[in-house]
Amino acid sequence: MSDEFFYLLFLCGFYAASVVTYFAFGFAITWMNDRNPERRIQKGRGSGKRRNAEIRQSLASMFSACLPLTIGLYLQQKGWAPTPWAFNWWTAVPLFLLVLFLYDTWFYFMHRLLHTKWLYPLHALHHKSVAPTVWSTYSEDVLDNFLLQGFSAVIVLVVPFPPAILIGQRVFEHFNGMFGHCGFEYFASSTARYPSPILCTTFHDQHHSGFRYNYGNYFSFWDRVLGTVSPDYDQRVKKTEENAPPLTFRQAAAVPDAREDSV
Repeated sequence: MSDEFFYLLFLCGFYAASVVTYFAFGFAITWMNDRNPERRIQKGRGSGKRRNAEIRQSLASMFSACLPLTIGLYLQQKGWAPTPWAFNWWTAVPLFLLVLFLYDTWFYFMHRLLHTKWLYPLHALHHKSVAPTVWSTYSEDVLDNFLLQGFSAVIVLVVPFPPAILIGQRVFEHFNGMFGHCGFEYFASSTARYPSPILCTTFHDQHHSGFRYNYGNYFSFWDRVLGTVSPDYDQRVKKTEENAPPLTFRQAAAVPDAREDSV
């Protein structure tokens, strides 16, 4: 089997796994959201009418999200990138934390570029979801998504991460993105606000509702250093942490439909 055919199979298989988990995880989170309506971040606003369009767009954009990883692994296999470090279980955690930080750095600055007047037309589709849902995760232009996920194709030329670390980061990003767009808060705690750099769902939800803040993905580090963190993010997290109702797995009583986004 040629290298090219193997990586074509890998790309198709990884894309298929992404699609399957997108729907499985999406329906699971929706099931949980329906039972915990009080945890909705943007009260009285929904994006349900855009769901079918978001899913159709996501099926295309997920492919462009899988492509950079395949390119990066192929570059390593062909010897066109530095030889990857050997994978050792005792180095897995520090390497994984390093790749998360480097990806977050890439994401922050690429995201800022996508909000400039020159590139925002690529990113505008994603921001049609002012109140994002789990189905909004990949609802973006395919080139927009390729630029944000292009990290995997570039980082191998600079840092020789083992393939397992690159694959692990992409899998983590898949599920992190779905939680980050789900529109309901389940992770508000002291670990999601200052001085901790870790985030909860409210962080990216505020980016969708406010547009000018919270460009990071995993951490608030660059937003805090460069002054782009939402002024009330920490207070919102603390308030949610203190007032969030307990999780329930019982069907909630019927509530009026949320006002749909008009954008």
